[in-house]
Amino acid sequence: MGEKTHYDVIVIGGGVVGTAVLRTLSRYQLKAALLEKHAEVGWGATKANSGIVHAGFHNKPGSWMAKLCVAGNQMYDQLCDELDVPFLRNGLMMVARTQEEEEILQQFYQQGLANGVPGMEILDGDAARRLEPNLAEEITLVLRASTGGIVAPFELAAAMAENAAANGADVYTEVEVAGISHGDDGFTITSKDGGTWKATYIVNSAGLFSDDLARMCGLDVPSLIPRKGEEYILDQRVGNLVRHTIFPVPTPKSKGILVIPTAEGNLMIGPTALEMPYKDELSTTAEGLDEILSFTQRLVPKISRRDIIASFAGIRSGSPTGDFIFETSHEGKAVHLLGIESPGLTAAPAIAEHAAEMLAEGGLSLIEKPDFNPRRPKVIRFKQLSDEEKEEVIKENPLYAHVVCRCETITEGEIVDAVRRGARTVDGVKFRTRAGMGRCQGGFCTPYVVKILARELGVSPLEITKRGKGSELLTAEAKSFLKGGETNA
Repeated sequence: MGEKTHYDVIVIGGGVVGTAVLRTLSRYQLKAALLEKHAEVGWGATKANSGIVHAGFHNKPGSWMAKLCVAGNQMYDQLCDELDVPFLRNGLMMVARTQEEEEILQQFYQQGLANGVPGMEILDGDAARRLEPNLAEEITLVLRASTGGIVAPFELAAAMAENAAANGADVYTEVEVAGISHGDDGFTITSKDGGTWKATYIVNSAGLFSDDLARMCGLDVPSLIPRKGEEYILDQRVGNLVRHTIFPVPTPKSKGILVIPTAEGNLMIGPTALEMPYKDELSTTAEGLDEILSFTQRLVPKISRRDIIASFAGIRSGSPTGDFIFETSHEGKAVHLLGIESPGLTAAPAIAEHAAEMLAEGGLSLIEKPDFNPRRPKVIRFKQLSDEEKEEVIKENPLYAHVVCRCETITEGEIVDAVRRGARTVDGVKFRTRAGMGRCQGGFCTPYVVKILARELGVSPLEITKRGKGSELLTAEAKSFLKGGETNA
């Protein structure tokens, strides 16, 4: 792999923060690029994110978390409208069940006032249950914040990367950084496969691995804390058990185990918060499931084990300081974003603005493009269309008449569109379209998705992976069979 273009700025890490930074930079007359080690953007902590847009009452007044959470929250309506990403202000409820918890809840209310959080109110248990009838009878006091919301985290990251690319930025996937050096001509970034990239400025947004990259740049930074969270998704048929996101009174390590409506109509329960000695352990456990179920059933008793259709775990980058950490090196030409844990998703658009300001302080010229287009082309979500709209869409493209994923009513037209927007793997299609996210978890539609991917990418089905190199879907026996002459999708 040869040397690439010399960029003005390279962003390392394609999670929701890195893609937000790239999109922000694409507003300016710059040559910018993003390097992501996974096969798709958004596959680190973003892929396992709960999707909560926080109101801002959880964080200590004066902290970066508090300032950028409240600022980021206020940017979401415009951001998601421009990018056609599902977003709903469903509201948040922090619930108390004891006098001690009530006192702590009142403290969070005061903290929210200090942070400038609008739309907060204190409700007694009966008033809260009039809004959420399935809340437990033991709940006596509730802090409600109407500005809280839910968003699809992976789709947001993918949309920001797509929009940045449409505005001239370059996105490279399957590029794992092995080293960073600095000389007279700027930074040289080397990847594990031998590639090199050059840039005058860099932004380190590598999530859980951002401390490693900061050390490559000569910074002495504290180690981030790998904190694993297990989450469980419930069938859409019980998606209306609650409308608000339900929080307990938090612990020092975590906002607690929650009941979370998703932007796609499911409920999700979790996460756990287990500190890990390493950064890549993503198993779910019987103990984690039992802990989550027993806790959430004390908040919403109708939650049932039998309604769980999927489970997953993610590792988030716990901050050793309890706050976001922003550092620079090389006289401000390298910006390091460290410890971006919750509320990092909420704060992401505001963090991106702050990162651009830090680059400007390091000498980067930010001249706005007169032709910057903030809008991503509308996504056709067939299931959500009226009957008349469906007929029109099918007339224009008959592929929308072919339902591939029966559980979620996802059509071939939507899958083709996802591939043309950048999906390269079965999981890339899944997270862009929801094909495979229903009750059968892809048992029916996965072979069809593989065939469509192979056809659209012009490759053999043998080359299609679940989530990048090493996750090929076909067994040795299937490969042998297909090599016998049936390799055409």
